[in-house]
Amino acid sequence: MSKKFFNTAGPIRADHNYFIPPLERFDLDDVLMRIDLEKYFLMHAPRQSGKTSTMFALRDLINATSDDSIAIYVNVEEAQVARHDVDGGIHVTSQ
Repeated sequence: MSKKFFNTAGPIRADHNYFIPPLERFDLDDVLMRIDLEKYFLMHAPRQSGKTSTMFALRDLINATSDDSIAIYVNVEEAQVARHDVDGGIHVTSQ
């Protein structure tokens, strides 16, 4: 069995990494209310602070508890190289 460690290179894995539970880092009730009201919200924080892990946990919670919604996570960061070329950006992210 491997020892747990602090991960600084991507989303956490509960079985391998020490971490603060992602859904306890923010006001979960407020975010779920905004989602129910079909309102936008923004998550911003420094690099390596748990944004992606938090979004994965929120996606999983919604998918496990909602009867009328499906949450997905889409990363379009690679399309940044295409800038104003939408077709090129779609091509980059679909490879």
